[in-house]
Amino acid sequence: MSSINYSEKIPNNVNLGEDRTLQRALEGWQPNFINWWDDVGPEGSTNHEVYLRTAVSVDPNGWAQFGHVKMRDYRWGIFLNPGDNNREIHFGDHKGERAWQDVPGEHRANLRRIIVTQGDTEPASVEQQRHLGLTAPSMYDLRNLFQINVEEGRHLWAMVYLLHKHFGRDGREEAEALLQRQSGDENNPRILGAFNEKTPDWLAFFMFTYFTDRDGKFQLSALAESAFDPLARTTKFMLTEEAHHMFVGESGISRVLSRTAQVMNDLKTDDPAKVRAAGAIDLPTVQRYLNFHYSVTIDLFGADQSSNAATFYSSGLKGRYEEGKRTDDHVLKGQTYKVLEVKDGQLLEKEVPMLNALNEVLRDDFIKDSMAGVGRWNKVLEKAGVPTRLVVPHKAFNRQIGALAGIKMSPDGRVVSEAEWIARKAEWLPTPEDFAFVASLMGRVVEPGKFAGWIAPPVMGINRQPVDFEYVRFN
Repeated sequence: MSSINYSEKIPNNVNLGEDRTLQRALEGWQPNFINWWDDVGPEGSTNHEVYLRTAVSVDPNGWAQFGHVKMRDYRWGIFLNPGDNNREIHFGDHKGERAWQDVPGEHRANLRRIIVTQGDTEPASVEQQRHLGLTAPSMYDLRNLFQINVEEGRHLWAMVYLLHKHFGRDGREEAEALLQRQSGDENNPRILGAFNEKTPDWLAFFMFTYFTDRDGKFQLSALAESAFDPLARTTKFMLTEEAHHMFVGESGISRVLSRTAQVMNDLKTDDPAKVRAAGAIDLPTVQRYLNFHYSVTIDLFGADQSSNAATFYSSGLKGRYEEGKRTDDHVLKGQTYKVLEVKDGQLLEKEVPMLNALNEVLRDDFIKDSMAGVGRWNKVLEKAGVPTRLVVPHKAFNRQIGALAGIKMSPDGRVVSEAEWIARKAEWLPTPEDFAFVASLMGRVVEPGKFAGWIAPPVMGINRQPVDFEYVRFN
């Protein structure tokens, strides 16, 4: 069933009305979700009418419609890609068997953990971005922020549906806990470190949506291979929505660079102080923000060697990115993969069993994908005649998880002394002065077609609307 029923209290394409117990449980969770949204969702947005896209189908050719919607009245719902009763598991020890429609008892705890961890990231990013609407650089950008926020809320619903439907009382308790943890909370923080970091300004937001939402793309792609069919179908549709989040990040940084390059050319200078004085973000600051968000994000993939990753793969719970396009045996026993370690102050590669290195495999896929986008950012600078290039730091730089945790490494991949790290950290990672400077630029601009001085307008508007369209109506 691909069309979505909007006549129900909870829009869905899973025949929710046929399971009254489940429907009642989810309708009981719904007011708690709205309370959470009111408490820690986008600040001051309750009465805004925003030009949002809403899923109306899961058919890739025409899945969404656009229109002005009051943020609080957005129809969050439950949407799964169409099922295939003949779908087979195509990796791990169960390869060739029929995909599971219910949770096998022996995999219950691991599947629940996977779903809860994914579910926890969705409300976390809404909480991290709560204040950004107050400093939006344009109405166009404000609308994009709100679109991401409502879709992260929708992705929370996607995971909560799976918990309620397939995990009984445990699932209901986990669904409640997803609304009780809070990003950065000292006593009850979000599960993953990156989702407890602050997103203090729009440069951080664009880096977050480029890098951290890209982690989402790779994690969801790995789960879309799952032998547990409802999870695979859910995450496949989430990926359709996730693509816009990465677009916001990539195009946002491109527009920052475009404006900075324009100022550098007008002033005929690459002096960061002069660029800053002209109200643009200097390129060394952009590079430091990139170094931070990239290193925090690659930690999200977990330890470079993990018995959990091996178990998840062999059990069929979580595959690799684009599993179906790979030409190996999809079982991986006896295969190896190179990971990094530091020995006697030197960075060395060593071969380990591939099953144990699957976090590293996914991390390396992410790195390749990330570098392609940074290459596109550099094209913006190249086109403007600016010789500086942004660089992705070494994967051992600023790591807090796995074998590389706590190693003092320069962005270009040298193991450095504690003294050099302390002396040069301010060159490599954002400083309090950087945050204060970027914050000083964050004045709110919401007149249609007007943009803050530190960012260029986009090439085109949303859904073929003009750039100066009234994307947000402030009621």
